[in-house]
Amino acid sequence: MHLRPILSTLMRHKTAALLLVLEIAVTCAIVANALFIVAQRAEGMRRPSGVDEDRLIQMSVSGVGKPANIDAITREDLQALRAIPGVERATITNQLPFLTSSSSNSGIALSPDQEQSSLGVAFYRAGEEMVGTLGLKIVSGRDFAADEYVDVSRIESMTDSDLKTLRSPILVNTAVANKLFPGQNAVGKVVYIGPIALTIIGVVQTLGRPNWSDGNLDYAMILPIRETYDGGIYVLRVKDPAERERVMREAAAALDKVDARRMLIVNQTYQTIRSDFFRNDRSMVALLVTVCLALLVVTALGIVGLASFWVQQRTKQIGVRRALGATRGQILRYFQAENFLLATLGIVLGMLLAYGINQLLMARYELPRLPLLYLPIGAGILWLLGQVAVFWPARRAASVPPAVATRSV
Repeated sequence: MHLRPILSTLMRHKTAALLLVLEIAVTCAIVANALFIVAQRAEGMRRPSGVDEDRLIQMSVSGVGKPANIDAITREDLQALRAIPGVERATITNQLPFLTSSSSNSGIALSPDQEQSSLGVAFYRAGEEMVGTLGLKIVSGRDFAADEYVDVSRIESMTDSDLKTLRSPILVNTAVANKLFPGQNAVGKVVYIGPIALTIIGVVQTLGRPNWSDGNLDYAMILPIRETYDGGIYVLRVKDPAERERVMREAAAALDKVDARRMLIVNQTYQTIRSDFFRNDRSMVALLVTVCLALLVVTALGIVGLASFWVQQRTKQIGVRRALGATRGQILRYFQAENFLLATLGIVLGMLLAYGINQLLMARYELPRLPLLYLPIGAGILWLLGQVAVFWPARRAASVPPAVATRSV
C-alpha cells in the first residue's frame, strides 16, 4: 500500500482529518490515565486486611454516663457473647482494619531519647482472644499470655512517672518487623512509644490499618490492653458464615440482657465494613470506566461518520480504481491504512498529552507517575477500535460496482 495517494487525499480534507486526529489524541490521553487510576483503585480494593472477613461480626454499644463497674460489665458482655450458639470466639478491641469510625495511631522509635519516631503505626488495643478471633496468623514468636493483659482504666490512671517505668509486650505485623529490623528476627527487640519500652514477643503475618490517609496502611501493632464497651468494639467470630444474621440478633439480645440501659450502636458483618470502606473507590472505578467507554464510543462514531462521508465523496474515484483493476480487498485495505495512519498520528499526540495530564495529576493530587505500560495499552485499544470502526464503511466502499461508479465519468 503506497502512502502518497493516502497523504494526497488527506491533504485535500485537512480539517476533517485534523479533527479526527485530535479526537483520537484526547481519547488516548484520557483512557491511558483513567486505566491507570482504575488499576490503582482496584489494587487498593484487593488489599488484604489480615482478618478472617467471612466469619466476623462487629458490635458496639453506648450508654449514658460511665458506670463504676464498667470493667465488670464488659467482662460479663464477653461471657454472654461467647455463650451464644455458633460463636467460636469473642473479643474487644479499639478498632478494626478498614473501620474508619475509629483510628488510633502512634509513632514508635528505636530508642527512648529519639527526637522523631521511626515509624507511624496503627495502635490496636486487644482483649483476650483477639488473635484467635480475628484469625491473625503468628509467623514468629507467641501470643499474649493471660497475665499480660491490663485494663485500659489502669493505664488511664497512671501518672507520667508511672508511664516512664511501664514495660509491655507487643505484637507487630511483618510490615513493621521488616521496616524496623530488615533481615533480622524482630522477636525480642525493644521499641518505644516515648519513654515506654515495648518488647516484641510475636509477629503476625498481616494486619491492616483502619485507614491509609497517612499512606502507611501496612504498619500496625497490638498491645494487651483491655478496652471497655464505652470505648471499644466487640468482635465475634462465628463457626459458620451462614449463621451471621442469627448470631447478630442473639448477640444484641444478650447485650441487652446484661444491661438494658445501653443502646446498640453498630451490629454488622465485617464484609459490610469492607464494602463501606471501599464505596468511594468503587464509585470512582465505575465513573472512570463509564467515561472511557463513552469516549471510545464517541471516537468510534466519529471514525465511522468520517469514513462514511469520505466513501460518499469518493464514489467516483473508487469506481475509477475498480475499473482500472483494483480489487475489493485493495479498496478495503486502502481505507484501513488511511485510518491506521490517522490513528497513529492521534496516538503519538495522545501519548504526549497523557504524559502532560499525568504530570498535572502528580503535582496537584499526588498521583504516582504513569507507567509506560499504559501508553501502548491505550494505543492498542485505539488502533483496534479504529480498524473495527472503519471496517463497515470501507467494506461498503469496496462493494461499489465499477459500472455504477463510472456512469458519472
